[in-house]
Amino acid sequence: MIYDSITKLVKYGIETGLLPEEEKIYATNLLLDVLKLDDYVESEEKFSNINLEQTLKEILDYAVENKIIEDSIVHKDLFDTKLMNCLMPRPKTVIDEFWKKYASSPKEATDYYYKLSQDSDYIRRYRVCKDMKWKTSTEYGDIDITINLSKPEKDPKAIAAAKNAKQSSYPKCLLCRENEGYAGRLNHPARENHRIIPITINNSQWGFQYSPYVYYNEHCIVFCGEHSPMKIEKATFQKLFDFVKQFPHYFLGSNADLPIVGGSILTHDHYQGGNYEFAMAKSPVEKSFKVANFEDVDCGIVKWPLSVIRLRCKDEKRIIELADHILGKWRNYTDESAFIYAETDGEKHNTITPIARFKNGMFELDLALRNNITTKECPLGFYHPHNELHHIKKENIGLIEVMGLAVLPSRLKGEMEELKKYILEGKDLRSNESLEKHADWVDEFKKKYDKIDSSNIDKIVEDEIGIVFAKVLEYAGVFKRDEKGKAAFDRFVKSL
Repeated sequence: MIYDSITKLVKYGIETGLLPEEEKIYATNLLLDVLKLDDYVESEEKFSNINLEQTLKEILDYAVENKIIEDSIVHKDLFDTKLMNCLMPRPKTVIDEFWKKYASSPKEATDYYYKLSQDSDYIRRYRVCKDMKWKTSTEYGDIDITINLSKPEKDPKAIAAAKNAKQSSYPKCLLCRENEGYAGRLNHPARENHRIIPITINNSQWGFQYSPYVYYNEHCIVFCGEHSPMKIEKATFQKLFDFVKQFPHYFLGSNADLPIVGGSILTHDHYQGGNYEFAMAKSPVEKSFKVANFEDVDCGIVKWPLSVIRLRCKDEKRIIELADHILGKWRNYTDESAFIYAETDGEKHNTITPIARFKNGMFELDLALRNNITTKECPLGFYHPHNELHHIKKENIGLIEVMGLAVLPSRLKGEMEELKKYILEGKDLRSNESLEKHADWVDEFKKKYDKIDSSNIDKIVEDEIGIVFAKVLEYAGVFKRDEKGKAAFDRFVKSL
């Protein structure tokens, strides 16, 4: 009965703290309006520990049956977000509560906001938990592997409808402030249950929110209040540390500002952070050095597949100055013997992926050196996964991957399950159109194991995927890990 489902949803709002008891009738009436109902009888059953996914499904099924919405994942996502907004506190209420808790501690504030972002279904817990996750031990430490399953597949009808939908430039992109409370459309997700925390970064207005697809603990996004493009410059380092000083339990990093080595959204200046320690942050400095006029800053080359310089100092202003100096040098650095070109035919190639944190009483900044040059053999990027690794990872290596977390495509879940069956049954992978791309890889790694059977096949395949990802990161390194590459890295360091 739809009345029971409404009763449960309102009770869920009260149980989680989204909705005060005093607003129970008000929220109920909002839900009745959304569902085009004129009548209501509250259930006499005393519901508790309500399953949000199941309750929303009951209401969505009713909406489909009564022709309120179409039966597609896109229409359902737009509609259940509208339902959740009926339970949501207004933006200023959330903002005031956040800063009230911040006065006690930054962590208390982020704990409150992260819970709210999940309870509101902005972060869909029941989808995120479907992501496959594991760690693989490598010479660089335990790297994180995820197969992303939390983004729902759009059905063909919805895709066609989105193409035919009227195009809009509002909001300009998925990161703009105007998304807060936006009802969405077929080609833009609903954000009615979205709340943004305004923060001041480098004397300008920015927004703080969580990613709806949390790839790691408290995966947050910090974005410019204006729709302005990504740019790595001195102000970038200032902004990163401004945030870290306000939230010292979080790291914050930026994607690079060039295609191929940058993130998926280069049109809106933004950073990503969170309460998580990646393998790169745990990796030690394998070679220390000093830069003239910056002797008070500890500098070192990190033991990591990408080429990373780590700067540490109690005074973040000194790190910012040195990082700007290194960025300027790198932007214009060419070493033909190492196949590093600052530019070709007027196109700039060198940039940096920076990550800031506060650790053991010191400010810390990792600078991953990036280059987006392409060649005839590597049109997607020379410092990019090469062709033989595309069966596992073909997409750009952005900030999250740089730090040691693989975000792999959802297709791999089904392919890996089928691949395991073929291996255990001794069948030829090349006879299967979806598996033949994995055949050379499987032939190679099978030589390493005395025995592959049902007791170890899962771990072997997971470990081997992790090893492929480590190779992906090595390809992204501008200075290779061999003696020639290390010597080239030393030449750049000496140029500083």
